[in-house]
Amino acid sequence: MVSFIHWLPFLLILADARRPHILKTFNVMSYGARPDRITDNSMALLRAWNDACEHDGGGRVWIPRGEFKLDSVVFVGPCKGPVDFVIRGLLEASSDPSKFFVDHWISFKYVDQLVVRGGGYLLGNGRSAWRFNDCATNSRCKPLPVTMRFDFVSNSKVNNIHSIDSKNAHFNLFACHNMNMSHIRILAPASSPNTDGIHIGSSSKIKITNSLISTGDDCISMIAGSKDIMVSEVHCGPGHGFSIGSLGGSHNEEHVNGIIIQNSTLRGTQNGLRIKTWAPSPPSLASDFTFEDIIMENVNNPIFIDQQYCPQPPCNGQAQSNVQIRNVTFRKVHGTSSSKIAVKIQCSKHVPCEGVNLVNINLEYRGPEGPVSSSCLNVKGKSYGRQLPAGCL
Repeated sequence: MVSFIHWLPFLLILADARRPHILKTFNVMSYGARPDRITDNSMALLRAWNDACEHDGGGRVWIPRGEFKLDSVVFVGPCKGPVDFVIRGLLEASSDPSKFFVDHWISFKYVDQLVVRGGGYLLGNGRSAWRFNDCATNSRCKPLPVTMRFDFVSNSKVNNIHSIDSKNAHFNLFACHNMNMSHIRILAPASSPNTDGIHIGSSSKIKITNSLISTGDDCISMIAGSKDIMVSEVHCGPGHGFSIGSLGGSHNEEHVNGIIIQNSTLRGTQNGLRIKTWAPSPPSLASDFTFEDIIMENVNNPIFIDQQYCPQPPCNGQAQSNVQIRNVTFRKVHGTSSSKIAVKIQCSKHVPCEGVNLVNINLEYRGPEGPVSSSCLNVKGKSYGRQLPAGCL
């Protein structure tokens, strides 16, 4: 019989392998950060990041409780291991207009195995900048900073972070893969322009759960190249709802597919579940979308496919989109609509929508315009189960 003593070295090695790796902590206070709401702490945070990123096996950037002023900063990888970016305190953006016109406030690029967490706050000071957001009418408008950008970030998590009054979108994901966002709290007034909660493009395998978004634009927007996106238990309102698009704005646009939005609520939003494409547009494909177990409360345009998207006149009503929308299911969507037409599916005459399914829809309208109704144009699909309004497929 082999003795326990004989196996002890191997057991110790196994126990050590299972022990969680403890990252070395790099406290920004050790790099000169000052929580006085006056000092620009961007260089202190950047130095802490560089040391954590270059540390063999990874590191932890620690931002303790306190209020830290921060100008625009970019944290760049790749790193030598996982990086844990912990925000315990409050980071405050500049209210100086001379520092507004960049595309980011806090940016992470080319990082694998990043975690941003901590329960802290990102105070964007958007009220000082929203008056400059005139891109709808000014072709020469300058960009305002996204509160937190992720570009080419993979296998990462963002959780338990608060974003308040962003100047532009609160969070932006571009060319990201395998990211989980949870327990995100986003707050901006309904009147704040272009303050999308979470904006996703050219990214895959993104999961957003257990979050609250109140803002002035789309709560979650997904544009070209968005693939395998899961949204669950997200509460939206005020805002413009959950939006796919606008699509078809450029040639050779990446396809969009595999989006699931489920177990979520919308309250008092401008739109509910929306797919929008430009007209005219080059050919493209948007397919395999499921909207399921959604509660609406006083939502305008609860179910809306709009292939004549034109936010600013003049609009060409005869122009047609060439974005093919295919395999879309709205299942168990119920609540109240603030507009008479609760289901509006307006597809392209050139490429009609295919495989659109309405399953157990129950949307009431209590306004002065009469009973709730639906409207369908250039769409091929079916209705199943309860249909209020009466199905138009």
